[in-house]
Amino acid sequence: MTTTPLLHGIMVALITPFTDDKTQIDATRLKSHIDHLISAGVHGLVPGGSTGEFTTLTRAERKQLTELCVEYAAGRVPVVAGTGSTSTEEAVDLARHAAQAGAAAVMVVPPFYDPLTVEELMEMMAEIREASQLPIVYYNIPAACGLTLSPTQIADLSKVGVEYLKDTSGNAPAYTELVFGLSDRITAFNGWDTLTFYGLAAGSPGAVWGAANIIPELAVELWNAVAVEGDLKKGRELWAKAWPICKFLESHNYAAAVKTGVELRGQATGGLRKPFALLREELRVELAGLVESAGVTVVKRDM
Repeated sequence: MTTTPLLHGIMVALITPFTDDKTQIDATRLKSHIDHLISAGVHGLVPGGSTGEFTTLTRAERKQLTELCVEYAAGRVPVVAGTGSTSTEEAVDLARHAAQAGAAAVMVVPPFYDPLTVEELMEMMAEIREASQLPIVYYNIPAACGLTLSPTQIADLSKVGVEYLKDTSGNAPAYTELVFGLSDRITAFNGWDTLTFYGLAAGSPGAVWGAANIIPELAVELWNAVAVEGDLKKGRELWAKAWPICKFLESHNYAAAVKTGVELRGQATGGLRKPFALLREELRVELAGLVESAGVTVVKRDM
């Protein structure tokens, strides 16, 4: 008898809505966005990652964000709290708090700016696991953290509590090895937008996907076509709509592009904290055209 894994399907790399003055997380906007995503059929929420602008949040705000997401998800989908930090102490504290708040798992990006050794990474993950007792999603993003692990080294993280992988390396051959050759040790999710279709077609049990903030209905439809129904022809047709949006998002500041897309759908986000900002007008117009070409209604063009 097979069972649905704890984490699977379309896991949304969640934006963090702010108040208009950007001094606080806007709880009302966050709840509205979460309700919309869950109504569209997404399978999980991943707050506090790159798309969620975690580097601009205080420790207290990161804890608040986790608490709010768990409250607003209300058991309908699991919440995977982003708890990575440049400090083991902070990462452990955030992970322990996530467990107390009711998160299903934690997502941990390794320290950025100064890359760790493999031994240091293993020790850090072990401490996080011991403190939280939650499954760890390892956020593999070499471009940001400067640490490039082989597929076997990533799978070895399973020895210290890492059960899942969000792969934002863009390395399709390495990702393939993880999906096909090492799946008994770690469950690999794609986290590189333009490889989403490939990941699902290859048999990955899910994707951590920022574009799903903008096109959750299309994202879920793609999941159902490829992963549930095994209908690759239908999946290709859906991917032809989603891929131009994904390509656009990857071509600009990612969090800014995603938040701009959410605004185009009619959901206020409060913008980004400085030094970042929503996309300028000509790029908003371009993104609006891509969203409309995908068959998704654009509600708000002026911001």
